[in-house]
Amino acid sequence: MSGRGLYRPCVGVLLLNAQGLAFIGRRRAKGAHDQTRPPYLWQMPQGGIDEGETPYEAALRELHEETNVSSVALLGEAPDWLCYDLPRNSNNRWSGKYVGQIQRWFALRFTGDESEIDIHSPGHGAHKPEFDAWRWETLSALPELIVPFKRIVYEQVVKEFAPLVAARA
Repeated sequence: MSGRGLYRPCVGVLLLNAQGLAFIGRRRAKGAHDQTRPPYLWQMPQGGIDEGETPYEAALRELHEETNVSSVALLGEAPDWLCYDLPRNSNNRWSGKYVGQIQRWFALRFTGDESEIDIHSPGHGAHKPEFDAWRWETLSALPELIVPFKRIVYEQVVKEFAPLVAARA
């Protein structure tokens, strides 16, 4: 990491179904400035921590805002904050305020029915869609589907939470 500048505090959610597969969403294009290209369009739910929120509260809120999912059970929390730097040529550096993100990750078990998942009108239409498609994916495949500058975080998330998936097998 660069060691210079601030990191935006965020959370990430590894949502696992009963088969131990992870929810991933395909990011919606954010306009002409979005340089993300296939196959790196997929990611797990994540987002910023609002003032006054605990990281876990933020994780539940972000999950609901992006997927409409609220039927979950906590499986685990990564013990450390994980961070990444945004590429220097990135158009999304929050107007120079942040050099990257520092994230707290949570593993949640999805306890609802798949009909609860609604990426097109999350929060019953209260939130702008983050994803335009979704699927369940094996944990080991996740690092290859994320943009390369976030890969180190996904590798750490997979390593941290793999025992939860292995225990379900």
